[in-house]
Amino acid sequence: MTEHQNQVSAAANAYPPCQAACPLHQGVRDYLLAIATGNFDQALAIIKETNPLPFVCGTICAHHCEDECRRNNVDQPLSIRGLKRFAVENGKAAVPPPAASKGSKGRVAIIGAGPSGLTAAYDLARLGVAVTVFDREQSAGGAVRHYIPLYRLPDEVIDQDIEEIAAQGVEFKFGVELGRDLTIEQLQKEGYNAVLLALGLPVSRGLNIPGVEGEGVYYALPFLKQVKREGFKFTGSPTVIVIGGGNVAMDVARSALRCGAGKVKLACLESAEEMPAFDWEIEEAKEEGVEMFCSWGPNAILRENGKITGLEAVECTCVFDPEGRFNPSFNQDCKQFIEGDVVIFAIGQGGDPEPVRKEIEVDERGRIVFNNRTMTTSREGVFACGEVVTGPGTAVQSMANGRLAAQAILSYLEGKSFDSAALEEVPAIEQLDQAVLAEVKKVPRNVIPMLTPEERVKHFKQAELGYDTVTAVCEARRCLTCYAGAQRIEELCANCLTCVRICPYNVPVIGEDGQVSIRSKQCQSCGLCLSICPAYAIKFRSPYVEQAVNSIEPAAKELLSAKNGEPAILALTCAYGGFALPEFINNKPEHAAVVRFPCVAKLDSLHLLKAFELGLDGVVVVGCTEEGNASCPYKNVAYWIKQRVARARKMLDEVGLNGERIFYAEMSGLDKEEFNKAVAEATAKVKELGASPVK
Repeated sequence: MTEHQNQVSAAANAYPPCQAACPLHQGVRDYLLAIATGNFDQALAIIKETNPLPFVCGTICAHHCEDECRRNNVDQPLSIRGLKRFAVENGKAAVPPPAASKGSKGRVAIIGAGPSGLTAAYDLARLGVAVTVFDREQSAGGAVRHYIPLYRLPDEVIDQDIEEIAAQGVEFKFGVELGRDLTIEQLQKEGYNAVLLALGLPVSRGLNIPGVEGEGVYYALPFLKQVKREGFKFTGSPTVIVIGGGNVAMDVARSALRCGAGKVKLACLESAEEMPAFDWEIEEAKEEGVEMFCSWGPNAILRENGKITGLEAVECTCVFDPEGRFNPSFNQDCKQFIEGDVVIFAIGQGGDPEPVRKEIEVDERGRIVFNNRTMTTSREGVFACGEVVTGPGTAVQSMANGRLAAQAILSYLEGKSFDSAALEEVPAIEQLDQAVLAEVKKVPRNVIPMLTPEERVKHFKQAELGYDTVTAVCEARRCLTCYAGAQRIEELCANCLTCVRICPYNVPVIGEDGQVSIRSKQCQSCGLCLSICPAYAIKFRSPYVEQAVNSIEPAAKELLSAKNGEPAILALTCAYGGFALPEFINNKPEHAAVVRFPCVAKLDSLHLLKAFELGLDGVVVVGCTEEGNASCPYKNVAYWIKQRVARARKMLDEVGLNGERIFYAEMSGLDKEEFNKAVAEATAKVKELGASPVK
């Protein structure tokens, strides 16, 4: 485990809601903090701890994490997926070497190189299993490679992830199809100790309605693959009718526009509010000109002389029955004609049982008979994972299922039993209560820049442009760092109620027994209570405050070792906003040591005095203003840090060191020159005062 994983493991009796909602339980809060403080390498390292497809997920992940972000109840959720993409494009972090030598735990064959199979392969390889992945295509990636359009997911993004998986020792064999080129029995005879079926859902469904036979009818997956791999183009600018209301239907509709359709119309059973596609997919399709016909079901494809003239649609009055089952009802007295030249079915996908039918048990509907607790099929040593057994879902959900299969296979190889129901699920912390919510500062979400709709439909270039550095840092700073903040050390607490009085978010409360309770799961991590507590009975759950404090001494010693005759100044700064930008981090003042705190609210007067104990000549504290795009999201910070600076000055005066050696300044934006000016003014004043007597 990495240092970060050890820290998380030691503290995690509950997850922030974003982490709990992520099927991979990524350390979302911690990589957002790393981005917010300008440590893009660390952000990527944290992502890679749990995600073998970070480039893919940063580009097309369904971001279940955002659905549970606590900022949903304040303003808008963090743009977590957009920030992941920023981290993978701007950070550098290698995956640590596998924990065991290749083949030490046995050999496993994986059929299918989609997200679930790739995740299982990655996990098993890192644990010492010799893994071979077989796929009928000529490249890895499965559905994300072959069906997700290039304007959403460029090939080079997938390639970067596949290269890292291969670097773990995973072997790939392409152009090999189960049932045609190899069998499960053959693999077992060749010495593979286990076989994993990660076959996906490769079959597009259609409807047996009048007019379906003949030219002009397409099916979603073959169409998307033909567009992506063969550069398919329509001729004559036809009007295309897409049947379906899910995410694949949106991909089909938007791809049709890009490959020459004059118009695209989309008909679906669901009402606009019920459509299963993600809201942003629907909105982007509408922006590009896709016309929606909601609550209409296909009744017949109409033709004249064999050519499609349109779709007869019937009103759908209800999609699901009272038990919640898919069982649409129609009003046969209400029909309409939707004019068009081409029809594309995008109403769902299914598995193909034929490659395995003779070797493992399948049910009457052609589905693999599967035990989801043991991840096993009817044949000894044969496991299954991904959409072929779970049904349609998102890529990251398939990845999580592949990870579960890897755990089951490893247990099998080690002669141990496995039951997914026995795995401990770490719960999510509760949402913020109303008293806390009312005090949280609203900070608008930074929208991910995109090409204009008019430009997007002209080509298959990636539509989403991604964040620049300034915007990414500011967006990451919106994170509430849930469950990283204050906790009460019971044996030290004097129950003085100071924390109750100072907290601007109503987090500490007095119980019925008269004792103070700091509700750690409600804490906003501002840190104002840390040094105001007279007994130092409060500490942070996350180690990042201690890490900042512990960096003061080495920074001071490095500065003093330079011996250049100039005043030695320690700059204690915020780590957010302008202080997180590369131009700040990489260009330090010549005669000053810089230590960045995740908000100067977490500074103690003793931290300021520590500098003089170490022999420095002066200290300048630089924080953020409360206005502007890089402003401090916390409350009352400036007031309290000024109080601490004043206290430290008074203490310096009392010991004869002159309190004027401590300075306070604020940056109003993202301009590094404000910081340089503050350090220069402090240096000039210290020159007047002379070297510290302690030095």
